[in-house]
Amino acid sequence: MPRRQIDQKVAVSVVFVAAMFMTIMDITIVNVAVPSIGRQFHESTAALDSIAIGFLVSLAVFIPAAGWLGDRFGMKRILLIALFIFTTFSALCGLAGSLSQLVLFRVAQGVGGGMLTPVGMAMLFRAFPPAERVRASSILTVPTAVAPAVGPVLGGLLVTDLSWRWVFFVNVPFGVLAIAFGMLFLDEQRVPVSGRFDLPGFVLSGAGFALVMYGVSDAPTQGWGSPVILGSIALGSMLLAAMVAVELRSRTPLLNLRLFANRLFRTTSLVLVLAVAAFLGILFVVPLFFQLALGLSALQSGLNTFPEAIGIMVGAQAASRLLYPRLGPRRLISAGLVGVAVSMALMTRIGFGTDLWWMRLLMFTMGLSMAQVFIPTQAASFATISHADTGQASSLFNSQRQLGSALGVAILTTVLALVGTERMVAGHPVPDLAAYHLAFAVAAALALVGSAVALTIRDADAAATMVRRDRADAGSALAAAG
Repeated sequence: MPRRQIDQKVAVSVVFVAAMFMTIMDITIVNVAVPSIGRQFHESTAALDSIAIGFLVSLAVFIPAAGWLGDRFGMKRILLIALFIFTTFSALCGLAGSLSQLVLFRVAQGVGGGMLTPVGMAMLFRAFPPAERVRASSILTVPTAVAPAVGPVLGGLLVTDLSWRWVFFVNVPFGVLAIAFGMLFLDEQRVPVSGRFDLPGFVLSGAGFALVMYGVSDAPTQGWGSPVILGSIALGSMLLAAMVAVELRSRTPLLNLRLFANRLFRTTSLVLVLAVAAFLGILFVVPLFFQLALGLSALQSGLNTFPEAIGIMVGAQAASRLLYPRLGPRRLISAGLVGVAVSMALMTRIGFGTDLWWMRLLMFTMGLSMAQVFIPTQAASFATISHADTGQASSLFNSQRQLGSALGVAILTTVLALVGTERMVAGHPVPDLAAYHLAFAVAAALALVGSAVALTIRDADAAATMVRRDRADAGSALAAAG
């Protein structure tokens, strides 16, 4: 097939969806394998935390640099390099002979993962004009919705029938195919960049984000009062404050913080942090609820979580084709987060004797409602961002999403630890559902706060993206014909 027969919207979408699917699924699928890894390497549960934390810290370090690197050296080149790094070190993770090797390879894997999402998102939004951003956002929901739900199911099957090493090997064929497709069909995207690489900004942002992410991620295990945790968060916060001062004075900053002067980008970014904290926090707690409290297997847990992905995919079609063009981001995001909060709040009514179909229904409605948040937030966030600033905006957007994810998991895990997931009955430990129910309620509260913030969005700012899909398609056809 001749290369030019592939539209860039299709080419970028295929590679980016594959890349995002791998990186998002990687986090949930590895969680399933952690007990098996611990048994093979004879390591404690506390030591095994480094498998996840090393990856998350590495992501936090390299996400800020991704936009500049893509603009300077070419988006296609950096995306393919990132895919190569992620795929190669996925294979090496599967071959690791010790926990220290595995953690080292996970950190290197995170380097690729940290560059993949910002660069891919920038390419996607540059390929789709503002009138078609809703379609681009609906494409993003595929890996966002399916990967977290598929991870536990696939991870359970691989660990049970093969070995934990296959949760890493499974990335390799996806990565190889994505690299080959990208080399053949992607066009290069490059925006002229003036000035040298902002080394002070990279060091301050990388160290700051890494320390904060480490502190937030490990706080539920070590305790928020731990000197190590408090020191990490305090030092990381000081470095980030210094980074803000340095970047605002720089003519060519690594992170263009002046983009937060853009009202729409600033507001949707805050909504994103709160929404992701609630949603991904729940997706972390629900498998624990199913397995530790209700006694389901990892595979059963994954299957009962999967209705969330179906809800998002159904909701994404309704949001992109019908609701967003008519309602705009303000009302749609706010209503969506109310729906998310109600679904989470009703989860507090699930007990030992409750029919699991009720929980499946709530997972579905949560996903359905969350689609009304993901689609408009992603479409509106970049509505008033220039083509040249898209790479920088994508780095900021993904840094905040990563922070929201870590905060959500940390907050809800802390709730579980404070209440205690077990209680003694007649001298025997039994699951205490109160801890999980309180975590569900806290997540609902985060979603409600996000809903209130969404009410400050001005639909007029996002008017360029509020175009019905049929009209946008017609406009694209006329532009192509012309």
